[in-house]
Amino acid sequence: MDFTVIICTYNRSNNLPECFKALEDQQNIEELDWEVLVVDNNSSDNTKEVVNNYASKSTIKIRYIHEKQQGLNHARNLGMSEAKGEYFSYVDDDILVNKVWLRSIYDAFIDNKADAVGGRIHLDESIALPKWILPDMYGFLGYQDLGETSFQMDGKKNYPFGGNMAFSRKIASKVGLFNPKLGRKGEGKARNELFKGAETDYFHRLSDIENHRIFYAPDAIVYHQIKDFQLEKKYFRTIHFNAGFQKAFFDDTSYNRLIAGIPLFLYNQFFRNAGKYLVQVIQNGSDKAFRQQMTAGNFLGMILGYHKKHKDQKH
Repeated sequence: MDFTVIICTYNRSNNLPECFKALEDQQNIEELDWEVLVVDNNSSDNTKEVVNNYASKSTIKIRYIHEKQQGLNHARNLGMSEAKGEYFSYVDDDILVNKVWLRSIYDAFIDNKADAVGGRIHLDESIALPKWILPDMYGFLGYQDLGETSFQMDGKKNYPFGGNMAFSRKIASKVGLFNPKLGRKGEGKARNELFKGAETDYFHRLSDIENHRIFYAPDAIVYHQIKDFQLEKKYFRTIHFNAGFQKAFFDDTSYNRLIAGIPLFLYNQFFRNAGKYLVQVIQNGSDKAFRQQMTAGNFLGMILGYHKKHKDQKH
């Protein structure tokens, strides 16, 4: 089989028909042998029923499998092992692909002898964003647009985002599985569920392989259907706090100057950025200062991450 589209889903059965419909509308792919593989990450809703009912009437091949271990990367790993395609992609259940998405991804693999490919992720234009969400914050909602020209990505400074990434089976066998300690769990609403960084870790590992080839396919565009809870300040604060916590907790660097397991320089970083936030609130108001609050929260997360690691090691 040429290609597998992997959809990892958890308790979002209502999203799936629209996601499937966009895949059914793919153009110029008549010669491709491809499938859609839905990985149900132990949902408690009617996901299995929705998938099987749709598959029975669909014009495309749709398969259902179940992953009982909660966590996006557990689902991704099962999808990787069960995919039949020579190439496979991950599409979130809140993503709609454009009509030339599959053609563009597949051509990028063939034309560039690529190991991995990623395209553009745009936000659903029908959703009005709050004014405090500035353009440089769109990336926290999954947005990625690196222009209209294809180029080779290095895997370190630039790499595909999780909502629109694809791999060759050959390179995946070399890189291995996604790290299940990283990434989102559940619906990503609670603080202990909302973690990022799994794709960053995977592409960094891929980039360590000699002669790796990661390409950007600008015509492969997907649209992220943003949820209401993702437009709240709590969501952005949690993403940044958790990113700091996770980075620190898994950091194996040895530091000479520590207090309670926390590198001394972090205290200065936190208080300096917290001070900047307070100044910006006074000068510009809380909405315009919110981006700085996120930065301070990231350093606070790092402090607590190092401290938690220190406590765990003592026990």
